[in-house]
Amino acid sequence: MPEPSEPSEPSGVTDPPGPVAPADRRPVARQGLSVGLATGAYGISFGALAVAAGFDVWQACALSLLMFTGGSQFAFVGIVASGGLAAAPSAIAASSMLGIRNGLYALELTHLLGVRGVRRLLAAHLTIDESTAVAVAQPDAPRARLGFWVAGLSVFVLWNLTTLAGALVGNAIGDPRTYGLDAAACAAFTALLWPRLRSRDAVAVAVLGGLVALLLSPALPPGIPVVVASLAALLALRAPRATANPDRAAA
Repeated sequence: MPEPSEPSEPSGVTDPPGPVAPADRRPVARQGLSVGLATGAYGISFGALAVAAGFDVWQACALSLLMFTGGSQFAFVGIVASGGLAAAPSAIAASSMLGIRNGLYALELTHLLGVRGVRRLLAAHLTIDESTAVAVAQPDAPRARLGFWVAGLSVFVLWNLTTLAGALVGNAIGDPRTYGLDAAACAAFTALLWPRLRSRDAVAVAVLGGLVALLLSPALPPGIPVVVASLAALLALRAPRATANPDRAAA
């Protein structure tokens, strides 16, 4: 009778027992805060654009406080700016489409965070690009949880503060892109992604996602190419697993 095979190690982060050691907490917290600073600063742009689109200061702040998905917020105010209140249904539809990616992130983060009750609602609100990127970049689940909360809370606080600042100063600061604020978040994501490109498969998936987004950007509304590129990357990641484990795939 054949002996049972040893269970394979799960891919991704592991979940060792015990809290995160202080020496391990510092780099994770530093990473989360740096992403929060880079992304939060760009909230100035949203506040200024929202006021320029016809929203008042409190409406701009309410969008950042309640919607809190940067790409969806920019899409919403952009469509309203071009079509007025009559374009509100289109703005809602476009921003909702962009928010689909947060639901995909939640599928990845559910087993890492393990939150319940009120904390589950808070975690759902903080599930954004930045908090997810910091969490999945960690080598184990305790550090992933720490990175998620540090990044999510720092982005939330700074994004709302800078939205208020941008809405108050309005057009006085000019185009925020001239200060490089739009590039800060991209640079932070690149810094998170680079250490994970350790294999040919990872590099190939990153290149595939970038090419899909680049090719679709001229034809689709802002943010949608990123969603499509993410789906393409997920399919590319799943394909090798299915071929490498035909027995499991057929089961």
